Amino acid sequence: MNDLIKRLESLKSEILNLKSHLSLPQKEQKVLELEEQMQGKDFWADNEHAQKVSRDYNQLKKFVDFWHGLEKNAIELLELANANVVQATGLPPLDNKQASGLHYKDTEIDYLKSQVENLESQYQKNRFVALLSKKYDDHNAIFSIHSGAGGVDAQDWADMLLRMYLRYCEKKGFTTEVLELSKGEQGGVKTAVVEVHGPYAYGLLKSEAGVHRLVRLSPFNPAHTRETSFALLELLPLLEQDEEFKVDEKDLKIEANTASGHGGQSVNTTYSPIRITHIPTGIKVSIQNERSQHQNREVAMKILMSRLKAVEEERQQKEKQEIRGEFKSAEWGNQIRSYVIHPYKMVKDHRTGMETSDPESVFNGELDEFVEKYLEQAVSNK
Repeated sequence: MNDLIKRLESLKSEILNLKSHLSLPQKEQKVLELEEQMQGKDFWADNEHAQKVSRDYNQLKKFVDFWHGLEKNAIELLELANANVVQATGLPPLDNKQASGLHYKDTEIDYLKSQVENLESQYQKNRFVALLSKKYDDHNAIFSIHSGAGGVDAQDWADMLLRMYLRYCEKKGFTTEVLELSKGEQGGVKTAVVEVHGPYAYGLLKSEAGVHRLVRLSPFNPAHTRETSFALLELLPLLEQDEEFKVDEKDLKIEANTASGHGGQSVNTTYSPIRITHIPTGIKVSIQNERSQHQNREVAMKILMSRLKAVEEERQQKEKQEIRGEFKSAEWGNQIRSYVIHPYKMVKDHRTGMETSDPESVFNGELDEFVEKYLEQAVSNK
């Protein structure tokens, strides 16, 4: 019992310390503001906007409730452990030396032990949000995946990465929306753009920005030779309306084309690819999905605003890595992480040295160890 009480006191202290870094009062205020919006008379008049507000409300409230609940459970469990000491002796809570000499029923100790282990596990899985204190870390995010050198193997690799990150986001309780998906002629993915909503989505995903390298026996050639493929992940924070980069419409070149559908039952379907160019910087954003021209323009503008803001932040702060992650071509020598399936199995992050011999779990979205190691290193390198 003495050991359990000490563990609970330590856990309670750690939770309180971490909570002080999470800006929970501000997040609670945001929850109240979203709640007020949801109670508005015409809230559901714009169904798409209403769904986004509801989603943000549910995720933010879940985050706030989790940390308050973790603290509450630790306090209650500590009180229960101390109450058992009182019940066993008829005295006030004892010091550690006295408590260590008492005897308790095995069932009581087993119950408390299982509860303490459960709380410790929850805390360990979520504690590294305390490492996320940089600008935009608590924002939603937009990431894009681009296949690189390696032909159809690289396109298949980009598809594998897309699945991996969608799984990771699902495990984190984030919601995702694929804004654009350009598939290869023989399968796989050329480009995918995904919007991610959830507390600290940008901060948790920023460790993944860069070139990813895969080594395996190719399933796409008869000889099944060993092939190396590359894919690039680019990440941007999803900006709030008052944070968006201010741009003059005269600086934008907007091109729209109407394309036919894919045939079959959708032969009459049309959609409108949009390309927006910011003339002063030359930054281009293209969105081609089966939406209306207005919807595609809205998505393209959202991405363009985030990219322009990132460029401006880089210029002002001269800290390129802080906002976008280092953008390099998807080819040999630039990888941040290697995934080897043949001749041995290993995933290794070249920035932190973190590695595992279980690539299947990584492909299934188990990325916490890589993310945490990256964040810890970023803090230690300050």
